[in-house]
Amino acid sequence: MITVIGVDGGPLPPRAADALASAVCVAGAPRHLDAVAGGIGDGAERVPIGDLRAATDAVLAARGPAAVLASGDPGFFGVLRSLRSRGADPEVVPAVSSVATAFARIGLPWDDAVVVSAHGRADSGRGVRRALAAALAHPKAAVLTAPGGAGPEAFLPELLRAGREVHVAQRLGSPGEEVVRIAPGDPVPERDWAAPNLVLAVDPERALASAMAWLPGHQGAPPQWALPCDAFEHRASLITKPEVRALALARLAPRPGTVVWDVGAGSGSVAVECARFGARAVAFERNAADCDRIRANALAHGVGVEVHPGEAAANLHGAAARLAPDAAFVGGGDDAVAAAVLAHRPRRVVAALASLDRIRPLHDMLAAGGYTAEGTQLQASGLAGLPSGSLRLAAANPVTVLWGVRRDET
Repeated sequence: MITVIGVDGGPLPPRAADALASAVCVAGAPRHLDAVAGGIGDGAERVPIGDLRAATDAVLAARGPAAVLASGDPGFFGVLRSLRSRGADPEVVPAVSSVATAFARIGLPWDDAVVVSAHGRADSGRGVRRALAAALAHPKAAVLTAPGGAGPEAFLPELLRAGREVHVAQRLGSPGEEVVRIAPGDPVPERDWAAPNLVLAVDPERALASAMAWLPGHQGAPPQWALPCDAFEHRASLITKPEVRALALARLAPRPGTVVWDVGAGSGSVAVECARFGARAVAFERNAADCDRIRANALAHGVGVEVHPGEAAANLHGAAARLAPDAAFVGGGDDAVAAAVLAHRPRRVVAALASLDRIRPLHDMLAAGGYTAEGTQLQASGLAGLPSGSLRLAAANPVTVLWGVRRDET
C-alpha cells in the first residue's frame, strides 16, 4: 500500500496523517521529511528523494505501507506519474498546487493561464525555450522552474523585456515564503532564488480575459484561420492571400511552445495567425507604416506579435540570440534574406514566391542547408459578382510556395 501525500505547509488532513504514521518507508524531499518529522512512525525508513528512480525503488520494495511526500498536488506535474509508470497503484491525498497558491498570493484568477514546466528538461535547453515561448505568447502564464539552468534567471530577462509583470514565488507555504514582484522596466534582480520556486508572468494590459475561459490555458486552435484579407489592415493589397496562408500555416505548424518568424511581414497576417494558434510570433518588416499595421492587426485579433522594424537580415541575429526560431515564413526580401533566415537553422521554413526566377535558387538553398525541399504552385480563383447578378471566377496571381523541413527533424 502506497499513499502519496501532498504537502503545502499546512497541517496534514487526518487521512494523510494516519497513512504517514503507519508507513514503514517514507520518501520525500528533505524539506518535506523535516516538515512532517513528528508524524513519521518510530523505526520508519526515511528516503530523501534525490535520485527519483532510486527512491521509487525503495518505496516499491517496502515490506509494509509506504508514503511518498510531494509538493502540493502530486498529480499536477508531480511524482504520481513516475509511480504509476512503475506499476504502482497508490492512493493520493492532494494539497493545494503551487500554481493555485501563487496566483492566490497575487490575487488573480488562473483558469485562463498557461502552465508550462521546465522540470527535468534543462539539459538540452529545449525545455527552457519551449516554456519561454509559451509564456511570451500568452497574456498569463505560470512557469514551473528547475535548478540547473531552468531557474527564474533563465526567464526573467525576456519576460521583462516583453513588458510582462513577473512574480517569483519562493518556498510557498513555508516560513520562508516570499513572492517577489518585478514590474516592466525594472532591472532583473541579481540575487539567488530560494528553491522551490515558480514564475508567474502577466501582461498588465491583458491580465483579465474578457470572459471566463471554458478550457484552462490556451484555448486550442482558433475557430477559423486563413482569414480573409479584409480581416487585416494592409497596404495596396500587399498581403499573403488566404489560400497561400492556409498552406503556409499547415507547413509552419504553429502551436504553443514554438517560435515563428514572419520575415518581410507586410501586414503581419502570417504572424498574427501563428500567434492565434499559440505560437510566439516575431515579425520583421522594413516599412515603418507596415510595422504600425502589424501592431494594429495583432491588437485587433487579441494576440501579441513582437515587431522588429528595419532590414530583416540585420535584425535576425538579435532576435535569434534571445529565442531562436522553430519555423520561419519568408514573405518578402531577396535570396540574401532567405540565406540569413536559413543560417539560424529553423526546423521548418516556408517561402511564398511570386517570381519564377527565385524558385530554383531557393529550392537549392534549402537542399544544401540540410532541408527536404518541396513546393507547389497555387492559383486560386475567387467568386465575384457580375452586374447581372451572376457569379464569375476572379483569378488571383499564381504564387509558388516552397517549404523545407530539416532532415534531422524528419
